[in-house]
Amino acid sequence: MGSEHQSREQTHVSSEMVENHGVCSSKEGKGRRLWKKVKYQLVEYHCLPGYLRDNEYIIGHYRSEWPLKQTLLSVFTIHNETLNVWTHLIGFFIFLALTIYTAMKIPRVVDLHSLQHIPEVLKNTDLHKLHSELLTCLPSLPHMPKLQKLREELKTTLPSMDLLHSLSGWHVMELLYNCLPERFSHANHTEVCVLHSVKEDLGNILAPLMVRPITRWPFFAFLGGAMFCLLASSICHLLSCHSERVSYIMLRLDYAGIAALISTSFYPPVYYSFMCNPFFCNLYMGFITLLGIATILVSLLPVFQNPEFRTIRASLFFGMGLSGAAPILHKLILFWHQPEALHTTGYELLMGFFYGVGALLYATRIPERWMPGKFDIAGHSHQLFHVLVVAGAYTHYRAGLVYLKWRDTEGC
Repeated sequence: MGSEHQSREQTHVSSEMVENHGVCSSKEGKGRRLWKKVKYQLVEYHCLPGYLRDNEYIIGHYRSEWPLKQTLLSVFTIHNETLNVWTHLIGFFIFLALTIYTAMKIPRVVDLHSLQHIPEVLKNTDLHKLHSELLTCLPSLPHMPKLQKLREELKTTLPSMDLLHSLSGWHVMELLYNCLPERFSHANHTEVCVLHSVKEDLGNILAPLMVRPITRWPFFAFLGGAMFCLLASSICHLLSCHSERVSYIMLRLDYAGIAALISTSFYPPVYYSFMCNPFFCNLYMGFITLLGIATILVSLLPVFQNPEFRTIRASLFFGMGLSGAAPILHKLILFWHQPEALHTTGYELLMGFFYGVGALLYATRIPERWMPGKFDIAGHSHQLFHVLVVAGAYTHYRAGLVYLKWRDTEGC
């Protein structure tokens, strides 16, 4: 009896321990899941560590020291940095598309645009007379194999060429236009007179076609600077909540991107305005490049990151952009009679307006300072600043297209 009673007690205790263990395990599992859920919840400003406290007028919806995986995935969730990330990420893809479009289409568009005046020129040009004059002149040229071949090609090409739909044979005319003056330098008076007539007719026809696209590197430097700035800003706003070390690195990347955008924005207007004045071109481009490097170096100082230096940061970048007034005024003085100079200046003033208003909103923290907590998710100053930066950069892109068309067509 005693052993049976003892056995029942042990069985009861054992079953009770199993039940209690199950309860504890269940509670522990729920607690772990609850802790994970709470751990990745958004917090308010007063719960943030010091390095994440930047704008006291944005009260809630902060991410604080999240693991890298959750930080990366938060690009698809709603918090007070969501629109900061996406406004510049979308801007990056816009400028990537513009860069590809510019590389593939812009030179061709410029060249074809130059053909629009050819029908009018052809109406006033007697191609048969031009053909007759050329064949009259060519026999007196030295008997060189290339020129004999040129004569045969002209016989078959010139009278029947369709100038509007095919440019085959234009290399012949261009070669002739460039070579005839030297070939006839010692010719008799009659041939020289014929030559001048031929050259004038050829010049009228060839002028719109002899477009040589100028170098594009200043324009692509600007596009590269814009893409670097926008992408660096998006990454900064996404990852800075991970840790103090990552935040430190990301902020410097962000400032470097801003300096790169401002510096490279000077390249197209300075280069294309002063490409025929190398001294001023090198002076202005060297100055803005050095100023951009200095701004990046200043941004590396830890003290520069403190919130009380917000106004100084904005003023430094604003002053960097304001330094562009000198080359713009100089351009207007040199090319006051050129409509392209006025057109590009209008774009540049609009760009400066966008950047200036954006910097002002960023420094003054408007509108969230008027209604703290009301613009945590959407509408606060940093988001407006981002939108205005993209608008300003696109305005500058439009100005760059005008510069390219101007210089492609007219050169120096």
